[in-house]
Amino acid sequence: MFKTETHMHTAECSACASATGAQQAKQYKELGYSTIIITDHFFNGNTTVEKWLSWEERIELFCKGYENAKEYGDKIGLNVLFGLEYAWKGADFLAYGIDKQWLLDNPDLMEISVHQFCDRVHQNGGAIVHAHPFREADWYIFDIKLLPWHCDGVEIYNAGNARKEWNDRAKWYAEQYHLTPTAGSDCHHVGGDRFFGIETDYEIKDISQYVDAVKNNKIAGLVVPDKYK
Repeated sequence: MFKTETHMHTAECSACASATGAQQAKQYKELGYSTIIITDHFFNGNTTVEKWLSWEERIELFCKGYENAKEYGDKIGLNVLFGLEYAWKGADFLAYGIDKQWLLDNPDLMEISVHQFCDRVHQNGGAIVHAHPFREADWYIFDIKLLPWHCDGVEIYNAGNARKEWNDRAKWYAEQYHLTPTAGSDCHHVGGDRFFGIETDYEIKDISQYVDAVKNNKIAGLVVPDKYK
């Protein structure tokens, strides 16, 4: 089986992360993962990218963490793929199947609704996974918001969830709406023992393969440390 990390951040682009793209690639290779998907916080989240820059400049900076991770990953034999985490009033959505050029071609992304954002990702052949939908954090999550008709999957295990019931509720949500269950470490730093992900019986080398796995429920298993199950 091949392990893929589906949710992680880099210090280049996510203000809450301390691990650089290269450091992330190195640690995941050592952990036995074949693939990682960089999902840095987009401009409506906890980003390092300044709002006053031009759209082109912002996208260049936003992609740096992924590009640095990929450069190092190519050297050590790790597949590094691109995604992002889109924030909406405390709810977070992982977008896959888009790339740097797509971001450059859509300079109004901060002006459209979350529903329109999801629609555009789907129109590009991508997938949306609701990240940690039942997480509670009173300093930035004021309501639980669900978008079952705009999502393809639900992250039912997230290493950043402090309470087991938050994951249990996410599993219930995925079952109720027949959404593909996923797992992610939401990794921001080097070290620790909270590494999650998904398993497939084939190596995911292109983001289109992960999109297909989510949309068509081809995920063979979830990587979850025993003490978090």
